Amino acid sequence: MATPKLQMDRRAETPTVAPLSPSVRRHLGRSLQALYAETLSAPVGARLEALLARLDPRKS
Repeated sequence: MATPKLQMDRRAETPTVAPLSPSVRRHLGRSLQALYAETLSAPVGARLEALLARLDPRKS
């Protein structure tokens, strides 16, 4: 696999990697959604729920 060409960001004077193609971005997005779907659907623990309630008392 070829190494991506580096471009210089003139504002920061640091090298940046060329942007990813749309197809690669779609593939990564779908893969991450599948990876985190179970985590996002899991119930929130009681301790975290209590902390969230303290941050927004309107929802309790």
